[in-house]
This record gives sequence, C-alpha cells and structure tokens, in this order.
Amino acid sequence: RPPGRRRPHLKGNFSMEITERQQDDILIFSLSGRLDSNTSPDFEKRLSDVIRQGTTRCLVVDFGALDYISSAGLRVILKATKDIKRAEGRFVLCAMKDYVREVFEIAGFDTFLPIFTSLEDALQQF
Repeated sequence: RPPGRRRPHLKGNFSMEITERQQDDILIFSLSGRLDSNTSPDFEKRLSDVIRQGTTRCLVVDFGALDYISSAGLRVILKATKDIKRAEGRFVLCAMKDYVREVFEIAGFDTFLPIFTSLEDALQQF
C-alpha cells in the first residue's frame, strides 16, 4: 500500500433494505445498502415470487441508495431479467451511483439491460 493510505475499517451493519411500491401497473423496488451474497437470496426470492405471480409485468429497480453490488447481486439481476423476459414483461434499472453503474458496465449488463439515470426517466419507458 502507498504510504499514508490505510485500509478502511469496516464497521456497521452490512445489510440491504428493500422497499416496494406500485405506481399504476409498474412495481418499483428501491434498494439501499449492499446487494451481496448475504442479502441477495432475499431479493432473489422476492423478485422470483413477483414474476411467478404474474400480477405485474413491469418492474423497475431503483439503485439510488445502493452502496455496493457483488457478483451474487449481478446474478440475481441476470436471473430476474431472464425470468421477466419469459413472462413477456419489462425490467428496467435506474439511479445507479457511478461506481455501481461501472460494475454493470464492466460485466456487460448495460448491453442488454435498460439503465436510466433517474427513476422518472425509467418510469417514462412504460
């Protein structure tokens, strides 16, 4: 490590909060915290349940308050993308912090998933 740079001490709760709200026939998931191997199973189950129920075919995930995403989180997004496509629905992502968006770009997800800068822009796609 370069002199003077210390590794940050990790403190606190590394969790994720998922909030849902319906706007017309669009279901919006807002994520805050970390989408990683510890938190992704809950989000994967919720997405899977919603898609399987078929009550809505328009999903938006708002990443505005998400601080971190791991490969486990990317896998959940990929699976949901495939599932919603099979159900003839639409899946849109929005409001990513630069460093979260960079993860999606490096993984190539931005080539097949619509990513918008704001929730308002994402909602206008439906």
